[in-house]
Amino acid sequence: MNALLTDLYQLTMAAGYFAAGKTGETATFELFVRRLPHNRNFLIAAGLQQAVDYLLDFRFTREEIDYLRSLPQFAKAESDFFDYLAGLRFTGDVFAMPEGTPVFAGEPILTVRAPIVAAQIVETYLTATIAFQTLIATKAARIVEIAGGRGVVEFGTRRAHTPEAGVLAGRAAYIGGCIGSSNALAGLKFGIPVFGTAAHSWVQAFPTEREAYLRLQELLGEHTVYLIDTYDTLEGARIAASLGRPMWGVRIDSGNLVEVSRAVRRILDAHGFQDARIMGTSDLNEYKISELMAAKAPIDAFGVGTDLATSRDVPNLGAIYKLVELSSSSQRRYTAKYSEGKHTLPGAKQVFRYADHDVVGCSWECPACTPGTPAVEALLRPVLLGGHLVAPLPDAHAARSRALESVSKLPGALRSLFDAKQPWSVQYSEELVSLSERVRKGQTGVSS
Repeated sequence: MNALLTDLYQLTMAAGYFAAGKTGETATFELFVRRLPHNRNFLIAAGLQQAVDYLLDFRFTREEIDYLRSLPQFAKAESDFFDYLAGLRFTGDVFAMPEGTPVFAGEPILTVRAPIVAAQIVETYLTATIAFQTLIATKAARIVEIAGGRGVVEFGTRRAHTPEAGVLAGRAAYIGGCIGSSNALAGLKFGIPVFGTAAHSWVQAFPTEREAYLRLQELLGEHTVYLIDTYDTLEGARIAASLGRPMWGVRIDSGNLVEVSRAVRRILDAHGFQDARIMGTSDLNEYKISELMAAKAPIDAFGVGTDLATSRDVPNLGAIYKLVELSSSSQRRYTAKYSEGKHTLPGAKQVFRYADHDVVGCSWECPACTPGTPAVEALLRPVLLGGHLVAPLPDAHAARSRALESVSKLPGALRSLFDAKQPWSVQYSEELVSLSERVRKGQTGVSS
């Protein structure tokens, strides 16, 4: 994996740590979100598999090291620093929430504990891959929730910010609850279902619409989905019905989907195709699907592209990666920020989930050990120890199942499309609050 896929300042800090003799120190960083985005009452953790793959294969190539040597920022760097980079591997620990877990503001999604140089350099990649996939999985969960059990397919690769982003968007959308993706590579790499038949160009490529449909049916059989709105949607439905079985159904990609889907449903039913399904596409998102559901449009599945693969209404997630502990052979020091609006809490943490609230506590706490404590789940689990994978990670199917089950247990207000009046309660343990006060006083001389 390309270790150079990071920000330059991570590498200049690495050179500075090396020069200061800090390579033997162990740093603990936490990746989290300070505030939930607008109209998001929860997030769905995703991207851990790619984060782990990156860490397991983390290394600098000779070409990358030669490039760094050539940069003016490293003109004063010690020659031994570049030799150090050549042998650098990730030998630390990672604790993380399983993919598919609902997460809230202020809760660590992932914790890294490693020698400070490696722990610093990996910030950029980890933040990018966790934030992007979490963003898309969350968008998918919203759409799936409002679709009320009707299938949602991710269709957005052509509109994604890069083709590579489209592959990960397909994966994340599946984790968020979509039934599959149109992205073939996502299907191959992650074993997720893929969907798609033909575009308008297929219909246009034949002399008649009927011939185009017939050729498609001959090719796909029971998987045939006719795109019926190239010319006249209702006539397209009649032609599709006249060809008889087999077919899965039809897709409508334009017009007033409520009115058109009702008319198409009548045509299919009149020809004995009560079991044929209608898929609606056409720049859909959760708000448009909500309107279609409210109007009782007879649409059985939705294809969502641009809005899903880019999370267009919330196109970025303000994930951050902050130092919370620093230790050496002789001491441990807790660290925190106190700048206005950007403060952090010191020390490695654990997130304890109860039936109706979460508690963020110190990593060494164990509320489940206290007799009479309600059922509680510790969400941050060991993933890598000493640079080695503890156990195979759950695949995308397991992550999707976890997401669907977990979201279904959240209060209905949190599953709405808008900001909940009563957000999920995230509390801080007394021990964490006490630690924070001690650290603040020690660093600034002022109590909180």
